[in-house]
Amino acid sequence: MTANQYPALLVVEDSDEDFEALNRIIQRICSIDIPMVRCVDGEDALDFLYQAGEYANHNEAFDLPGLILLDLNLPGTDGREVLAQIKQDERLKIIPVIVFTTSSSSKDIEICYQSGVNSYMIKPIGIEPLKNSVQFFVNYWFKAVMLPNGV
Repeated sequence: MTANQYPALLVVEDSDEDFEALNRIIQRICSIDIPMVRCVDGEDALDFLYQAGEYANHNEAFDLPGLILLDLNLPGTDGREVLAQIKQDERLKIIPVIVFTTSSSSKDIEICYQSGVNSYMIKPIGIEPLKNSVQFFVNYWFKAVMLPNGV
């Protein structure tokens, strides 16, 4: 599979530090080139997915991402609301959503799975555990499974 065959990864993350760490790790330790788009909050992510707001005038040949990595604790519309909206939409619900958050709350985990999340990962503390988690994430979601491409 060549780099341009990998579907885009939409990362919904408000923390610049967390996003930069994730991006650096993916670029350094992964043997594949994953196209990545970042949205900084829930409203931005929904605007991107629905091509609204600042994304309204983008290319008509817009492809939805093949995978969404979603933080739960976002300002404004939080990740729980974004997940619920994605999984209730006939056009968007096909996109796998992976929650990547610091919350280990059993209530959050249950709500996310009831809403249709495909996987729930807790952000580890420390660079080595983070590298291991990101490597596992990439190996599984981009190498082991088939993702929708250009939904």
